[in-house]
Amino acid sequence: MTIALNSTPAARSRWIAAAPLSNRGITEMIAGPVFRGAGKRWWIAVLLTLPFVLWTLVALIWLLTQGIGAWGVNTTIVWGFAIANYVWWIAIGSGGTLISSILVLTRQNWRTSVNRFAESMTLFAVAISGIFPIIHLGRPAYFYWMAPYPNTMSIWPQWRSALVWDFWAILSYLIFSIVFLYVGLLPDLATMRDRATRRSAQVLYGVFALGWRGSVRHWRLYKRLHVTLAAIAVPLVTSVHSIVGLDFAASLMPGWQESIFPPYFVIGALFSGFAMVLLLTALVRWGLQLEAIITIAHFDAMAKIILTGSILMTYSYATEWFLAWYGGEHADRSLIAFMFTGHYAALYWALLFCNCLLPQALWFPAIRRNVPALFAIVLLILVGMWLERILIIWNTLSHDYMPTLWRVFRTTFWDWSFLFGPLGVFAFCFLLFIRLVPAVSIYETRRLAYEEGLE
Repeated sequence: MTIALNSTPAARSRWIAAAPLSNRGITEMIAGPVFRGAGKRWWIAVLLTLPFVLWTLVALIWLLTQGIGAWGVNTTIVWGFAIANYVWWIAIGSGGTLISSILVLTRQNWRTSVNRFAESMTLFAVAISGIFPIIHLGRPAYFYWMAPYPNTMSIWPQWRSALVWDFWAILSYLIFSIVFLYVGLLPDLATMRDRATRRSAQVLYGVFALGWRGSVRHWRLYKRLHVTLAAIAVPLVTSVHSIVGLDFAASLMPGWQESIFPPYFVIGALFSGFAMVLLLTALVRWGLQLEAIITIAHFDAMAKIILTGSILMTYSYATEWFLAWYGGEHADRSLIAFMFTGHYAALYWALLFCNCLLPQALWFPAIRRNVPALFAIVLLILVGMWLERILIIWNTLSHDYMPTLWRVFRTTFWDWSFLFGPLGVFAFCFLLFIRLVPAVSIYETRRLAYEEGLE
């Protein structure tokens, strides 16, 4: 049976575009790019990302042969781009699943068009983030020492080490992200199986669809499992990124030993995660021509959440400054002064502009509903969040308790390689993903179209 959308203004003003769409039309719009073959835009995007993938491989080979001395780390600033990139990538990944699960639990209809971007970016971002702690070890071949394996060498993990916390945070979150994404894909994989014309595609999608038939029993079990996973995701993501915050807060360094770090890092994950989701949504909407099911209302809703995140981030920064002043500790006050006036002051002011000042433009509906303007804003937010991560490391390690150890970080070509290269790897993986599976949930879009058609 074909269910057409109501063309009344109430029905077309929110999450489905004005043109009436049937179930068949929705399926063709979403699944069509997978079956029709890659378009020119997709191939151009892939060709643009391939040099970055090769750049990353070369950088990894160079690092493994030359050692971490290829970076700008020194005897004082022993953490650098690797740890900052790790925190930045896992924040983006944590934000993705947190976004999707919260929208599931709060029954937000507009999640239909963005949940798959959020869940898939989580998978790739967390996988990339897991590379950085390993290569930062100096002896990456022994990374398995962080895992509890049978005590055949009289060696067990040092559970007080932040590296062990990170190992379990990344591993548990990666496994959960794969399960959460895969469960959400099941109905669409069955749709792709039934629509495929080539035998190889039928077999491939059929195997991964796990025999999905869309029966009442299947839907009942599916909805129960999906909501349960979403309920598990919220505390899991909160704990995972709190652990990342505790990597810093558990130390005795000025500016790090703060109880605000765990919630502050979680808020930052949600903030940067939504920024990345909006960025990907804008690109996929343009590249796959999905304007009918990714509407301006979706961008408006995401922009409001990003604005809220910016306000909370600003509050977190202000709390950090206030606690340093109120605590009266000389090292903490000196560090805050260094942040505003020291060697990295220009970067810190840029951070405040990108994360605190610029998002205030989202108070205006005209900005929230302007896709190019939103794209520019969230791109700068992602830059600002990376600056926050690197400056957490640089400021404290450059200006700790011992003035005789005060040094600055001098970046090298290989530092920048591990920043820009993985960005291309992330884009390349995401492009392959949307080429193999529907970029937007088919069954949820059908359900939403039906509900809006009844309004």
